[in-house]
Amino acid sequence: MDAKRRSSGLRLERVQASRQFSDGAFRNANGIAPNLKGSPLPLLGEYFFGDAQRNPPGPLPLERPHETWRRPAGSGFRVTWLGHSTVLLELDGRRVLTDPVFGERASPLSFAGPRRFHPVPAALEELPPLDVVLLSHNHYDHLCRPTMEALARAPGRVPIVTALGVGASLERFGVAPERITELDWDEAVEIGGVRITAAPAQHFSGRGARDRNKTLWASWVIQSERRKVFFSGDTGLTKQYEAVGRAHAPFDLVMLEVGAFHPAWGGIHLGPANALEAFAMLGGGTLLPVHWGTFNLALHAWDEPAETLLALATERRVRIVTPRLGSAFEPEEVEKPVPWWREVAAAS
Repeated sequence: MDAKRRSSGLRLERVQASRQFSDGAFRNANGIAPNLKGSPLPLLGEYFFGDAQRNPPGPLPLERPHETWRRPAGSGFRVTWLGHSTVLLELDGRRVLTDPVFGERASPLSFAGPRRFHPVPAALEELPPLDVVLLSHNHYDHLCRPTMEALARAPGRVPIVTALGVGASLERFGVAPERITELDWDEAVEIGGVRITAAPAQHFSGRGARDRNKTLWASWVIQSERRKVFFSGDTGLTKQYEAVGRAHAPFDLVMLEVGAFHPAWGGIHLGPANALEAFAMLGGGTLLPVHWGTFNLALHAWDEPAETLLALATERRVRIVTPRLGSAFEPEEVEKPVPWWREVAAAS
């Protein structure tokens, strides 16, 4: 499906006017494309004959946050990781939900594709009133059609902020166009007391064989009156984060993807080591790893991203937080990371 069939009118004009858009597609600033490095044969061998524990050996420990959400955060800043890249941010009384995926699979099919390891710690109807929903890009593990269709029907008509071109999909899912704000890199919008700025990312987009890179991908700066958070979406390591750090740091929390990594596609996903490099570029502070622990999207063990990150962060004396799924926590009150994933293997 070409860009004109996906976007039209002002949306198409803005897509075509973007500095990131060239020859009918969006591109990374340094030209990196989402192509595998080298022959795919070693990857096939790793997929069929590798011994990595790609699925958890038992149920994951979950906490139910809905009772905590009824009480205001003492510090004014509370965070709930609901799995993968879905995070509820409570900032000075404002609530932002990132990349909400409440569906059973990260897939266009209801009967096939990556299935979640765990139930969502809270149902959509249990969420507190939201001020903004933020969508980083249109991949299935970030833009979930059943979730967005449910949000389109839900009372409250919550505004949705996303990257250029993604709004066409949202409208097809039933979201009213006046609820949708699309941003190019370095553009910002203020909605409901929250300022959201789209920042560069190094990734790609597409939901099928014919729409590769027809919509933009982005990372995000989320700012309330007293708090500021960075959310990577999906990205590889890019020097552009040095400029983001200079422009926006310090952050109260930096949320970076650490899962679904492999050397064969190292330019489009961070993994633990590169996440720490990006974290340094962004000015440091407190790191919350996301994009792991919910779906089998790579060839590494399901808990390798967290285990490796914890080892590297301990060695380098980097402050990280590793909350249990569904734990509604205030970052300022967390003394040290909790390796909860080890409980799964111990209990199996």
